[in-house]
Amino acid sequence: MTRAVLSIGSNLGDRLDHLRGAVAALGDDVLLVSGVYETPPWGDAAQPAYLNAAVMVADPAAAPGDWLARARAAEAAAGRTRDPARRYGPRTLDVDVIAVWDSAGQPVLADDPELTLPHPRAHLRAFVLRPWIDIEPHGKLPGHGWLTDLLNAEPLAADALELSPRPDLTLESDA
Repeated sequence: MTRAVLSIGSNLGDRLDHLRGAVAALGDDVLLVSGVYETPPWGDAAQPAYLNAAVMVADPAAAPGDWLARARAAEAAAGRTRDPARRYGPRTLDVDVIAVWDSAGQPVLADDPELTLPHPRAHLRAFVLRPWIDIEPHGKLPGHGWLTDLLNAEPLAADALELSPRPDLTLESDA
């Protein structure tokens, strides 16, 4: 079994619908879903604000690469197209595999160009860490430490102030 934390975000089209679609695509493997946060764009300020959330998933048969395949399938279903010229450009849906743990609860470490674990920039992104704290308040980012410590230290502490919780928006299913 593997357990994973995924970060989901959208800043094009029906942002909330894209996030809900990602959660629905993960189906019964979803254990927990964070609240929704509205966040300024990261890396390319000339674009609309994002909605971001975190999802914890588990599957008894999933390998780490399976989470990446499912992330890419959800992005494709939302009409995501990758523009190599705009690495941090706008997108209908972005699903990143942040961290994966094996069946013994040990973090999976990988240095593969397709899937680096943990995500190599997660510790620099308040929009990843803050929603993750919703679903795992005492969580640790493998190799970097406690989520709350990372979020409360500069430069993320200043970035965290720009995140707006959106309790009016939920990702819960209607089922």
